[in-house]
Amino acid sequence: MMTRQTENLGPGAGAATPHLPALGRRGGGWVVAQMTLLGVAAVAGVAGPAWPAGGRRFLRPAAAPVALAGLLLLAGGGARLGRQLTVYPRPVATGTLRRDGAYGLVRHPMYGGVSLLLLAWALASSPAAGPPWAMATIFLDVKRRREEEWLLEQHADYAAYRRDVKRRLIPFVW
Repeated sequence: MMTRQTENLGPGAGAATPHLPALGRRGGGWVVAQMTLLGVAAVAGVAGPAWPAGGRRFLRPAAAPVALAGLLLLAGGGARLGRQLTVYPRPVATGTLRRDGAYGLVRHPMYGGVSLLLLAWALASSPAAGPPWAMATIFLDVKRRREEEWLLEQHADYAAYRRDVKRRLIPFVW
């Protein structure tokens, strides 16, 4: 099994970790799995039980700023990528490494935006949407790791960017 170096950002840094599978030439399997998880979260929010009235009074208003932050990250990331935006985790061959805008705050703002939007959905809809949100967020982090393997291969300066921008998904948090 192939191995790669982990991020040099904490305990265990430098330890070899398993190479993540490509799941297709451009990573299409990752996209299918992600869409499935998003669908499960959507259904859980609609079909699951409503939050109790006492909690709903606080959770629904809390969902609005979380959703706004998610939209800003998602839109900010997509806008900075422009024509190199793709649904696949493998970067386009002619793409350039973005360091500005949302990419100056986190390395994967679109994944962070999706996670925050799913969290807002869970807060606004049903406690049943919470576990799918958690699973999707963990999945996005693993998908991010696979995407970073490709970015390291494609961009000589990605390792330096990764050292400079330590947050992966959510500014000031993760």
